Amino acid sequence: MNPNGRAYNFNPGPSPLPLEVLEEAQQELVNYRGTGMSVMEMSHRSKIYEAIHQEAIDLIRELLQVPNNYHVLFLQGGASLQFGMVPLNFISSGGTASYILTGSWSEKAYQEAQRVGTVTVAATTKDEQYRRIPSQGEIEIDDRAVYVHLTSNNTIYGTQWREYPDTGQVPLIADMSSDLLSRPIDVNRFALIYAGAQKNLGPAGVTVVLIRSDMVEKEAKDIPVFLKYSTHIKGNSLYNTPPTYPIYIMGLVLKWVKKQGGVEVMARRNQEKAALIYDVIDKSEGFYVGHAEPASRSVMNVTFRLASEELEKKFLTEAQEAGFVGINGHRSVGGCRVSLYNAVPLESCQALREFMIQFQERYA
Repeated sequence: MNPNGRAYNFNPGPSPLPLEVLEEAQQELVNYRGTGMSVMEMSHRSKIYEAIHQEAIDLIRELLQVPNNYHVLFLQGGASLQFGMVPLNFISSGGTASYILTGSWSEKAYQEAQRVGTVTVAATTKDEQYRRIPSQGEIEIDDRAVYVHLTSNNTIYGTQWREYPDTGQVPLIADMSSDLLSRPIDVNRFALIYAGAQKNLGPAGVTVVLIRSDMVEKEAKDIPVFLKYSTHIKGNSLYNTPPTYPIYIMGLVLKWVKKQGGVEVMARRNQEKAALIYDVIDKSEGFYVGHAEPASRSVMNVTFRLASEELEKKFLTEAQEAGFVGINGHRSVGGCRVSLYNAVPLESCQALREFMIQFQERYA
């Protein structure tokens, strides 16, 4: 464990929160700023909560430089609900969409869209075990597509878009659940961005959606009111009772990111953390074998295998005994995965690096 008693937490999500944020929440848990109530207990219609809510929206806008023609929404249901909500809004009335498949989550989004309307695969690297991101030249967008969908970072396979594709006049929609707020992005490139909060933004329970105004005008009219983006825009994400406490915690995380220097600083730190682990893999002479091709490597999730299943089990067992949490690969693919979201301290990565080096020295 860290000297402060905290675990070396590399969980893929829910993931670590900044200690400073947890301590502030702890202090305000029972009595929020003299109200005599926890944030969990107060009305979402109260001026006190509305201020918390609006501050989180304003911080999202500031940190991600969200243009004025975009709406910031706090929804529920995670990315999984968005897998269905996006096609319901934009292709349920007879439209077509194109999906770029780079891993399990983009597959799930594609499968949900198939339930709603006509969708095509614009590109996929499934035959290569999702080791890389498709190149621009491989992407074929259906002429009738009303949007193109991609997943910006692939937590299971450890790949990430370095540069987003040019989709021409076709709106681009992205699931950024595992890397939103981890690096600067040009929001203008996208018609809609959605992200479950439980990686870099805050705790599970709230989903951030950024949607461009012109996209809202294209939504279907004959779907349930609750599943329309316009419903939540009109209500400022207060149409129904929102996940008030997760939004409050997310607001604290956003203030922490701003205090650290913003997403540019987060990006530099995340690159430094990832480089520590990738360096061990690259210098191990095949003892550790990275899954992703170098040009497609994720800064958020480092995935690798060892020479044999027996050695892999030993590695994971000894890592757990040494206090490293959450480095098992996803149950669908096995192996090892080290998740390096914003709140993972550099010291945890340095400790893991030393453990990996020492483990190789013992068993190579």
